[in-house]
Amino acid sequence: MFCIDGKKLLANFAAMNIIDSHSHPYVEEFAQDRNDVLKRAQDAGVTKIYMPAIDSTTHGAMLSLEKEYPDLCKSMMGLHPCSVNGQYEKELEIIHQYLLERKFAAIGEIGLDYYWDKSTIDLQKKAFAMQMEWALVFDLPIVIHSRESTMDCVEMVKPFAEKGLKGIFHCFGGSNEEAKAIINLGFLLGIGGVFTFKKANMPENLKDIDVEYMVLETDAPYLSPVPFRGKRNESAYLPYVLHALAEAKNLPMEEIARVTTQNAENLFKI
Repeated sequence: MFCIDGKKLLANFAAMNIIDSHSHPYVEEFAQDRNDVLKRAQDAGVTKIYMPAIDSTTHGAMLSLEKEYPDLCKSMMGLHPCSVNGQYEKELEIIHQYLLERKFAAIGEIGLDYYWDKSTIDLQKKAFAMQMEWALVFDLPIVIHSRESTMDCVEMVKPFAEKGLKGIFHCFGGSNEEAKAIINLGFLLGIGGVFTFKKANMPENLKDIDVEYMVLETDAPYLSPVPFRGKRNESAYLPYVLHALAEAKNLPMEEIARVTTQNAENLFKI
């Protein structure tokens, strides 16, 4: 399924408009070749890269990169659940001040992570709820991290979705039932490198889920798609995710690009 000519694939996408809805090009992993990475992304047809925040240790780097590449890189603002600890309230104060000062594409990446540290779950839930409240106040979508916590995230989002909150469950790698629970909220599925992993069985899990409920992402520098699995990810690899999704849905790549790009533009409004 994924035995493809990479050079030919990237050449086909050079003239396309595709959006990476979730990437971290500002992190240390790109310190040595960041400009080259962004140039490769543009050469591959990526016209916008939406950057989720992590915490106050990286906000400055993210905002500086956005300033350097204002047409390409768009910042979100939020507190990653893996950065939630006993000082989370101070982190939230910083985020709230940023939200008062300027417009962001979304509040993210926020949510729950039950993989790394379950001792902070109660604090994660408080931080998640507060940031969803702010999303409604500032009329922003949210981008959700839900590692091993998808259905708990769904339950927490429900009352906010009923008030009009929209967003993305980023890096979706779950079951068909979880996918349907998410789209029933009016949320989108972030489709990235996991879709190309054979053992994840994502083409089968999403066989009856329409592309109108999906956006593309890389989560760079993490979760590289096949054939780069295990290596550093970057936005230039987004066409490999697109190709895999097009094959699974038996649709032209141009159609997948058009729909997922429109979905991202409609959500972020930037």
